[in-house]
Amino acid sequence: MHARTRIALGAAGALAAAGILAGCGEAGSSGAEAPQAAATGAGCAPVAGDQLVVLEDDQKLQNTDNIVPAVNADAATPELIAALDKVSAALDTERLIQLNRAVDVDRQTPAVAAEEFAAANGLTDGIATGPGGELTVGAANFSESETLGELYRIVLTAAGYDVTVQQIGNRELYEPALESGEIQVVPEYAATMADFINNKIEGADATPISSPDLDETMSGLRRVGEQVGIVFGEPSAAQDQNAFAVTSEFAEQYGVRTLSELAEKCSGAATVLGGPPECPQRPKCQQGLEEVYDFRAGEFSSLDAGGPQTKTALTTGEISVGLVFSSDGELAAG
Repeated sequence: MHARTRIALGAAGALAAAGILAGCGEAGSSGAEAPQAAATGAGCAPVAGDQLVVLEDDQKLQNTDNIVPAVNADAATPELIAALDKVSAALDTERLIQLNRAVDVDRQTPAVAAEEFAAANGLTDGIATGPGGELTVGAANFSESETLGELYRIVLTAAGYDVTVQQIGNRELYEPALESGEIQVVPEYAATMADFINNKIEGADATPISSPDLDETMSGLRRVGEQVGIVFGEPSAAQDQNAFAVTSEFAEQYGVRTLSELAEKCSGAATVLGGPPECPQRPKCQQGLEEVYDFRAGEFSSLDAGGPQTKTALTTGEISVGLVFSSDGELAAG
């Protein structure tokens, strides 16, 4: 999994993982920690396997972090927005997983993976030519963002622009550059960007404007974006957000495909939840599983944020369920 600085663990869907918080309870064996609340059932012991499956978030714990083009208002011509919307129309989460797999597993460059995707999906077909000129597409410092930036480069080039993709870093760096016009376009994540801009305007303790409802999230995002000179194209169906995965063998053995089924069948002492150290206290991780689904794990194992530690612990049968990112190239559809 590519390294990320964005993970929906904090309140309001703020995806930058902040300081490491102490886990709840006393440390157990093998890095496992005592559960936040008592689990009374037998639970579901880990089951090793080669393939990971994301459980459906059927009660909408996570917010709508759909990929959406963000554009400096002064650069936002109708032709530019229409070209970027071609990318949004072609993307869903499964296709995003395949793009990430091409880069992170098959080791293609983001540019090559984007060119192949664009050709296979006719992204440049029928694109209207805009006024032209130079554009810089900013990308965050993880491979998914770079690949999306290359897709934007392809369609904007077809629309008559001279386009450069520039990796800038995290949102704290590229969002001001987008506001000022130093860069003109960035691939963004709707819920995260909505709360980021809102917090910038209203302060860190602002009431969240992101929502599990995409229309509500986009309405809030467009409203705050207008205040800072950023407009947004159409959101794609593709999402990159917190998700919870099990092995295919676990899903088959226990008959679990959704988080509601996980809570119903697997709350109990044998179930081990794995995730980053701050997971037990965060509303989009263990705390949210308990509050929204009434899921009670028997143990919590402190690992990483959707990275190799968590995925290895799943495949080797050390944890029952683990926090991952929904567009990880190593995942299969649930």
